[in-house]
Amino acid sequence: MEAVAPETDQRLQALLEQMFGPQAEFRPGQLEAIQAVLDGSRTLVVQRTGWGKSLVYWLATRMLRDQGRGPTLVISPLLSLMRNQIDGATALGLRAVTINSANRAEWDDARAALEADGVDALLISPERLGNERFTTEILPSIPGGIGLVVIDEAHCISDWGHDFRPDYRRIQRIINNLPPNVPLLATTATANDRVVADVIEQLGGDVVTLRGPLARASLRLQAIYLRDGAERLAWLAEHLPGLPGSGIVYCLTIADTERVAEWLRLNGVDAAAYHARVEPDRRVELEGRLLRNDLKVLVASTALGMGFDKPDLGFVIHYQRPGSVIAYYQQVGRAGRAIDTAYGVLLSGREDDEINDYFIQSAFPPEADMRAVVSALERVETVTVPALESRLNIRRSRIQHILKLLELDGAVGREGSSVFRTPNPWLPDTERMERVTARRREELAHLRAYMTHDGCLMAYLTSALDDPSQAPCGRCAPETGQLLPVTPNPVLVQQAIGFLRGAWRGIEPRLQWPPGALAGHSGRITPPNEPGLALALYGDAGWGRLVADGKYRDERFDQALVEASAQMIRARGLVPAPTWVTAIASLRRPGLVPDFARRLAEALGLPFHDVLAAANARPQREMENSGAQLGNVAGMTVVNDCPAGPVLLVDDVVDSRWTLTYGGWLLRQHGAGPVHPFALAMATPQDDG
Repeated sequence: MEAVAPETDQRLQALLEQMFGPQAEFRPGQLEAIQAVLDGSRTLVVQRTGWGKSLVYWLATRMLRDQGRGPTLVISPLLSLMRNQIDGATALGLRAVTINSANRAEWDDARAALEADGVDALLISPERLGNERFTTEILPSIPGGIGLVVIDEAHCISDWGHDFRPDYRRIQRIINNLPPNVPLLATTATANDRVVADVIEQLGGDVVTLRGPLARASLRLQAIYLRDGAERLAWLAEHLPGLPGSGIVYCLTIADTERVAEWLRLNGVDAAAYHARVEPDRRVELEGRLLRNDLKVLVASTALGMGFDKPDLGFVIHYQRPGSVIAYYQQVGRAGRAIDTAYGVLLSGREDDEINDYFIQSAFPPEADMRAVVSALERVETVTVPALESRLNIRRSRIQHILKLLELDGAVGREGSSVFRTPNPWLPDTERMERVTARRREELAHLRAYMTHDGCLMAYLTSALDDPSQAPCGRCAPETGQLLPVTPNPVLVQQAIGFLRGAWRGIEPRLQWPPGALAGHSGRITPPNEPGLALALYGDAGWGRLVADGKYRDERFDQALVEASAQMIRARGLVPAPTWVTAIASLRRPGLVPDFARRLAEALGLPFHDVLAAANARPQREMENSGAQLGNVAGMTVVNDCPAGPVLLVDDVVDSRWTLTYGGWLLRQHGAGPVHPFALAMATPQDDG
C-alpha cells in the first residue's frame, strides 16, 4: 500500500477539520485505512467501537466523488445505524439517501436522484438485495455504476459472527460482480481470528486487513450475579441514579424492556423502552433524547446496537447475559468513547441460559421442518406463505425463515407473493448447522465464565477477540475491588416483587378463524371472547414462579394464587360481571385447573360449573401455528348444561390463545353469556427485537 501523498494528506486533514473543528486529529490507523480504499484495495478494518470506522468511508467517499467516481453503496444492518451514518455524511456535504422497508414512499425520489447523479451515498439493508425492484431497476439506474462498496458490521457475513444474518449472503453476488477498479471496505468492531478469516475468504481472499487495539481506557467493568428479576430491578433502582450521565440498559426480550422501563419510572428514573416494535418515528425521538441527555436511560433490546454513537455515554448495564463474549463487547463498547470514566456492568440471573438457549435453537430451523417445507413446495407449482402455514405444523415466522434460507440456496424462487420450488437440487447442510450451534454453546459457556473471572475483565473480553495488544486494564472490579455494591437493598427487592405481582397482563381476544384449519370455521369469530386477564408472566419473580411450582412440582396451585387472582379480578371490574366460573381441564392433569377454578369461584362468591371436557390433544406448546393449535383443541366438548350468564373461563398458562378462544366459542354456542378468559400466567415470550 502506498503512503499518503502530501496533497491527499492535506485534503483529508481539511475535510476532518470541516467535520470536527480546527483541532481535530486522525486516530492511529484512520489515514492508512482511507489510503487503502483510495488505492482500490479490498480492505477489512477491525477497530473498537467509537474509533471512527464510518469516518473512513465518508472521507473516502468524498475523495472518490471529487475524482468523478460513482456513489458509495453502504450495506448496513439497522435503521438506527443508518440514521447515524447519514448525519456523518451530511457533515462532509455528502448527499446520502436510504432505501429501506420503512420509507417505500421515498423510493421513487431516491431513484430519480440516483439517475441524476444527485446522490453521493446510498444506504441499504442487506434485505434490499433480495428485492427484485431494487436489484433490477434501482441499482442499474446509477450512471457509471457504484464507486465504492462498504459492508458495515462485516461480522454479520460470517457464520461465526455473533450476529450472523442470512441476508448478508446476498452480498456475495455484489462482491463477485464488482469491477476490479471498484474498492470494497468492510468494517467491524467484533471479530476474532475465526471471523476475520471467514470474512477475508468471502471478500475474495486478497484483502488488506487493518486491526487495532480493542480495549477502552475509560471503561470500568463489573459482573454481578443476582438470583432473579426482582433483585435485578432493585439493584437498578438503587444504583442507576448515581451513575454518570445517561446510558443504556440492555434486555434480552421485548417484554423485559417494557417492564424494566416501567419499574424505573415508578422509582423516579427517567427511562423509556426501545425495541423493534417501537414505531420508527418514536425510535428516532428516543435516540435524540438520549443523545441530548434528556433521558437518563434507554432500556433497549438489540434493536439499539451496532453503530449507535453517543461519545459521552456514561454506562451500559445488562439486565441479563447476552449469548457470547463478542456480543457483550459489542454492546458494552457503546460506553465511554469520549469521557474519562464509564461503567459496564453485567447482571446475570437464573433465566439467562434458558432465553439464550432458545435463541441458539431457533437460529437454524430444524431439519425436519426444512424438509417438510421443501416437500410441500414440490407438490404444487406455486403457493403463498399462508397456504403453506395451513398445511404444516410450523409457525409462520419459521416458514418465512426457512424460505429465505432455501431462496439463498437457490432451491426456492419468488413470484409476487407466491413461492415455488426451483429445479436445483437441495440437501440441508446439517454438518454446518451442528458445527455453528456447538460453537455458540461454547460461546455461551465462555460468558458464564466471565461472571466468575477473578482477573482483568477487559483482558478477558479482548482475549476472546484475539486482540494482540490485550493486557490488564487496572480499572475493573476484580483488580480494584468492588466498584458498585453487589447486594440489592432488601426493601427494594420486596417492592420489586410487589411490582411484578401487580404486573398483570391482558389476553387479547382472537377475532378470526385461521383459514382452512377447521371445517365450518372461517372468517370472523362470532361472538369473540371479551378481553382477558393473566395474573403473571410464567416463571417470573412475581407470581410466575409459584405458578410453575404448582403446575409441575406440587400439582396444586397455592392458595396465595387464588387470593391474588380474586383480588385482581375484583380490581379490574369485569363488564358484564361474571355470574359463574368454569375451567379448561388438561388430560395430563385433569384435576389441576378445575381445583384452582373452584377455589377461585369460592373467593369471588360465584358458583363453579364443570361444563367443558378436553379432547385427546397433544400439548399446545408442540403446535407451531394457529391452524395446528386450533385443530389440536377442536375435540373439546360441552358435557354439562351451560348456565346463561357471563362466565369466567379459567386456564393455567396461556400461549397461543386458541384453547381459550375455542372453549369460549363453545360456551357461547351452548347458551353462555359473554366469556371473560382468565389465566394464571402468560407463557414467557422469547423475542430479541
